[in-house]
Amino acid sequence: MAPRQPVVPNGDGTYSLNLREEERALIAAIVPDLRGLLADDPNDEMLTRLFPTARPDDAEAEAEFRDMVRDELVSKRLARLDIVAELAEATALDQEQLAAWMGAVNDIRLVLGTRLEVTEDDEFEETDEADAESVARSAYWYLGWLLEHLVEASASEL
Repeated sequence: MAPRQPVVPNGDGTYSLNLREEERALIAAIVPDLRGLLADDPNDEMLTRLFPTARPDDAEAEAEFRDMVRDELVSKRLARLDIVAELAEATALDQEQLAAWMGAVNDIRLVLGTRLEVTEDDEFEETDEADAESVARSAYWYLGWLLEHLVEASASEL
C-alpha cells in the first residue's frame, strides 16, 4: 500500500489537496491564531524566527532594515494566511495558492516551534491528548510532514 499523498500535482499546473477532515480543522484553527499575532504585535518574541536579525553586528543598520521591510513582510504573511483560510476546504490549488500554502505552513511551523522551544535534536513522541504541549508538538510534526509534501508537489512541476 502506497503512503498517502496529501498534495498531488495534476500535471496541468494545479494540485489536488487531499487532506482529512481533522487536518483541515487543524489548519482552520491555527491560521487565525498566527494571523492575530502578526496583526496585533508583529514584534512579539514568538515571531523571531519569521523575522530573524539581518544585521546582528550593527543595531542602527538592523533598525533601518526593519523599518524598510517589516511592514511589507508582515503584509505578505497576512495575505498568505488569508489565502489558506479561504481555501481550508479546497480540494484543488493552483500554483500561486500552493505557494501561499507552503509559506503559511512554514510560518505556522516556525512560530509553533519557537513556542515549543523545538531544537534539531527533538524527536517525535506519541501524543498524550490530555497534555496540550504534546498535542501542539504533534501539530508541529504534522505541519513539517505537510510542508514536505507541499514542497515535493511544487518541485515536481518544475
